[in-house]
Amino acid sequence: MDALENQLDALGKGAHHEQDCGPAASQKWIAPGVYRANAGGRQVTMLKVLQTSRCKNDCHYCEFRRSHDVKRDTLQPDELARHFLRLQRRHLVEGLFLSSGLGGPPDRSMSRMIDTVTLVLRGGFRGYVHLKILPGASDSAIDAATSIADRVSVNLEAPTGERLARLADNKSFEQELMVPLRYAARKARRTRRLRSGIVTQFVIGGAGETDRELLSRTGELYNEKLVKRAYYSAFSPPDSGPLAETPAAPHQRMVRLYQADWLLRFFDFDAEEIPLDNAGSLSLEMDPKTAWAEQHPEFFPIELNEADPRELLRVPGIGPTGVRRILRARRME
Repeated sequence: MDALENQLDALGKGAHHEQDCGPAASQKWIAPGVYRANAGGRQVTMLKVLQTSRCKNDCHYCEFRRSHDVKRDTLQPDELARHFLRLQRRHLVEGLFLSSGLGGPPDRSMSRMIDTVTLVLRGGFRGYVHLKILPGASDSAIDAATSIADRVSVNLEAPTGERLARLADNKSFEQELMVPLRYAARKARRTRRLRSGIVTQFVIGGAGETDRELLSRTGELYNEKLVKRAYYSAFSPPDSGPLAETPAAPHQRMVRLYQADWLLRFFDFDAEEIPLDNAGSLSLEMDPKTAWAEQHPEFFPIELNEADPRELLRVPGIGPTGVRRILRARRME
């Protein structure tokens, strides 16, 4: 690898935990900073990197936390934009996912990311752009990001301020994360510029949070129309620091959270309806929709020719597509 490829490799690995197209299992890294993911039934290839791995925050799960002694890399806007445009012209990438460490004031780091995207757009790129809104970003920085991106993300990382303090004790859940998220959502509704919406991400298993806490927070975000969707990243213990002895989150827990999230987004379930045990956890042995059906035998059987769409969605094995087919078949009778 040459020097630039080495930087891209390091900065791409730094962005591995950032998600855009489903769980990490559906992603495959194919070149320095370049990954291919399944999105909506098709393959999407993106350049996904950090602008810099320098960071003043001390997020205990992150390789580039302030207290971790690792090599730091930074790409200037012009060199990152040139490299992306070279890849795009060779049809090696079709999208850009840009995040960053917080090397100084939030708006300074945001400005470098925005400058990179601006240069990419001036170079003729008209494809997909995802920008990370950094903790504590100002309204003006969010205005600039939402004016040029297709999607932005504000990663809450934890469902509450108390849980966040266990992951990153120098971050303010409300002021640095929720306030920018609410502003970005209001801006998106007014301008209708973010065609792929706003997303967030939780790190699961590192802060002792329960599935009840995660689903309650996610349900609130959906009900208030603050995000289009949430992503869940399974915690993996770092080699040092306060969380080094914390066990990794089971992959199956992440799978169950995604299944429960689908019930919230597409199946008309409320967070309070998702079956949980006394500890507030989803079953690892049974998917949450089947678990709900087993707990509500009084709901079954239903009459397929008379049930309304919401009732049909409660039947295990029937999803939104199946409901549409049933309703279409009724009209043809």
